[in-house]
Amino acid sequence: MKKNYKMTISYDGTRYYGWEHQPGQPMTIQGKLETVLSRMVGAPEDQPVTVIGAGRTDAGVHARAQTANVLLDTDMSEQEILAYLNRYLPEDISVDELKVCADRFHSRFKAIGKTYCYSFYCGEAKPVFDRKYVTILEKKPDVERMRQAADLLTGMHDYRSFCGNSHMKKSTVRVVDSIEIRQKGPYIRLVFHGNGFLQNMVRIMTGTLLEVGEGKRAPEEMPALLAACDRRLAGPTAPAKGLTLMKVEY
Repeated sequence: MKKNYKMTISYDGTRYYGWEHQPGQPMTIQGKLETVLSRMVGAPEDQPVTVIGAGRTDAGVHARAQTANVLLDTDMSEQEILAYLNRYLPEDISVDELKVCADRFHSRFKAIGKTYCYSFYCGEAKPVFDRKYVTILEKKPDVERMRQAADLLTGMHDYRSFCGNSHMKKSTVRVVDSIEIRQKGPYIRLVFHGNGFLQNMVRIMTGTLLEVGEGKRAPEEMPALLAACDRRLAGPTAPAKGLTLMKVEY
């Protein structure tokens, strides 16, 4: 009899084509998990195990606590499944926790909040040990201007201007509770919390806020940018490597 298992996963997304399994593309986080689990339970090739993730992180984006669930028919204990996964998964993917959960639990549909962090580095020395996880800036932006703009982007809005999918037919209304901009030494981190995010949304908002910090646009432009619902008017999509999914809430 199949049981539903909830997993908390961390990964370095540098060499992957994102979370979502893609036909003919083995280098995805979901694909790696499904391959190992399918082998574990002896699933036939035409009926592989399906892992459901809370969010479809883009190619190159990282996660400290991605949540996923999977239905498995196995006599192995939770500890044995966890040990098997971490034995056979690549070194840049870790299943940090695995527990049996309610049959109705769905990692994507049941999620009520997500936290993302985007990291910039602006210093004279090279960030040798963080180089895969930060976007390096040549000049320090005006953080206070960025904070003013960030405040104007929070709340319940139609975020179509910040959606990377121009063919999106579903609602692009989301709630962004907060955008905190923290500065410590040469690091500037933008922490986004909301009930859900559109494709590339955090990276486009980050690119737009950086333009404000660089003096290329005014903080006061944010309401009009939201109202326009036009991706062409927003800033560039910030590089993937600076973004990390920090937490999913239920």
